[in-house]
Amino acid sequence: MNLLRERFSPWGPRLAIIVHDLAWAGACWVGLMLLRYSYAEGGPSLEHLRGQVLLVLALQGLVFWRVGLYRGLWRFASVPDLINILKASVIGAVLILVALFFNYRAEELPRTVLALYPLTLAFLLGTPRLLYRTWKDGQMRRTGGESRVRLLVLGAGHAGEALLRDLQRDPRYAPIGLLDDDRRLHGAKVHGVPVLGGIDGLGEIAHETAAGMLVIAMPSATPEQMREIVARCDETGLPFRTVPRLDDVLEGRYAPGELKEVAIEDLLGRDPVLPEWAPVRRWIGGRAVLVTGAGGSIGSELCRQCAQLGVARLILVERSELLLLRIATELQETHPDLQVLPVLGDCGDTALMRRTLRRTRPQAVFHAAAYKQVPLLEEHVREAVRNNTLATATMARLSRETGVGTFVLISTDKAVNPVNVLGASKRLAELACQMFAQGATTQFVTVRFGNVLDSAGSVVPLFREQIRSGGPVTVTHPEVTRYFMTIPEACQLILQAAAMDSQEAIYTLDMGEPVPIRVLAEQMIRLAGKRPGSEIPIEYTGLRPGERLHETLFHADEDYRGTAHAKIMQALPRHIDPVALRAALVAAEEAVARCDDDTLRQLLQDTMPDYRPDAAEGSPSASAVVTPFPLRRKDVSTQ
Repeated sequence: MNLLRERFSPWGPRLAIIVHDLAWAGACWVGLMLLRYSYAEGGPSLEHLRGQVLLVLALQGLVFWRVGLYRGLWRFASVPDLINILKASVIGAVLILVALFFNYRAEELPRTVLALYPLTLAFLLGTPRLLYRTWKDGQMRRTGGESRVRLLVLGAGHAGEALLRDLQRDPRYAPIGLLDDDRRLHGAKVHGVPVLGGIDGLGEIAHETAAGMLVIAMPSATPEQMREIVARCDETGLPFRTVPRLDDVLEGRYAPGELKEVAIEDLLGRDPVLPEWAPVRRWIGGRAVLVTGAGGSIGSELCRQCAQLGVARLILVERSELLLLRIATELQETHPDLQVLPVLGDCGDTALMRRTLRRTRPQAVFHAAAYKQVPLLEEHVREAVRNNTLATATMARLSRETGVGTFVLISTDKAVNPVNVLGASKRLAELACQMFAQGATTQFVTVRFGNVLDSAGSVVPLFREQIRSGGPVTVTHPEVTRYFMTIPEACQLILQAAAMDSQEAIYTLDMGEPVPIRVLAEQMIRLAGKRPGSEIPIEYTGLRPGERLHETLFHADEDYRGTAHAKIMQALPRHIDPVALRAALVAAEEAVARCDDDTLRQLLQDTMPDYRPDAAEGSPSASAVVTPFPLRRKDVSTQ
């Protein structure tokens, strides 16, 4: 029986099945009655028998429909379908008895007929279905089609159409139908594959068509829509995939027609940032660029995007020899014409960095090297200040001395109203760049953003590993929220901001609404095919040292304004005392040399009055400044 016509032509094959079942129901009743009275006298009159048959057909047909006998397909008839048929037959027999009793007190109705009717009818309806499946299975085995995965595609737009074209050439998949909420498309066919209904009917249609996999072909869906669609897919119990976004295909991360697993960034509660590449290409194309921390999550992606944008020379500074070798090899393989210069060493090494900058003469420096683990740095103040602050000051000073055109510091939202060592050390690094920018020809740019999904040491790889181990997934607090963006988006922001012609600027991104970490954990558990709470428990461990419930992106005293990019805002730096700041940096160097953590903690508080370590761990004084986007001075309030 043709699957597509069976689903979409209710007055064709489906009507034939209904007629088939009702005919057997009537024949079963008449046959049992005739058999019963073939060896006994009497029996119902022809008029009574005709009335009984009409009643049987009406009641049994209603029961067949209500129990969902016509939602499945003969092609996939199985034991549950046979049980459904038997249940419908028993219910029908009970209703027939009740109706006949109230009609004429069930006169001339033998008990043997009533007892045999449901079993006989179940046999008569189930046998043709099983025989048909056996025949179709034999056909599939002979043609080799049984091994193809039956796909139900969600979305009948351009992405769905393009996907069908690719899948019809792929021997692994058999597209069997599409779903779309546009009712005008219902009944249409795309490359011979029918649009079977709306996405709200996914569960029923997936069962009817015996789909083996669901594919979400809706690359323009908002995160909210994706979360709803994924929830519906999850309810079916079937594996599901999605098609990559256009920019992922253009940038070579996925091939056209390739199916990928739904990632947590697809469900992130914010729209992706659309870069304006033309000004970035004009600024960076053909130039020499140096990236510190080149082997890290942000640094390596920066290197990839710079290579794609046509830089002439890429200098990679990284102190991990394995990470340095990995990114250098990757860039040389993917961009053979690009000059890649790996430099093994610490960016806080003044002698090494001075020699590197003088020899390579980069026009732009992206300073991505940093420590970023909040709880760990609370106990390692020296390393936080040495690597996050003093190494930044070293790179900024040397970049100014050697005539670098643009120096970009990659900072964090934790530098705003800092309550932990990470935020304080990065804020002091921002102040150092601001100091070196005064009177310099080098353009100093600071870029702030929140947490980066799937970066090394972030919560996403941790959750993924905990889910893989069977749980529990550990969340610090049920109310904790964080801003998130993907690694490519973070790097696009950095490049976009660096290309803007502004001296001594701090940029940040419209990152949408903050995401509750609890919700993030639940979504990741569902994407892994598990149930949060029951199959994978979520355990709340309490805020760790240096953590607060909520983060913010701008300080209340910073002036802010829009930029040429609709999703990027600029904050004008606050006034600083360069003499006092320079003295603080010298004192920090001396304290680092002595491994004097107490002095460093006090120095951070003395240098930055807004650094309040006592405001961490979710205390009332740790409330973040909530700054809606686009920002307006009057919108700033205290949570």
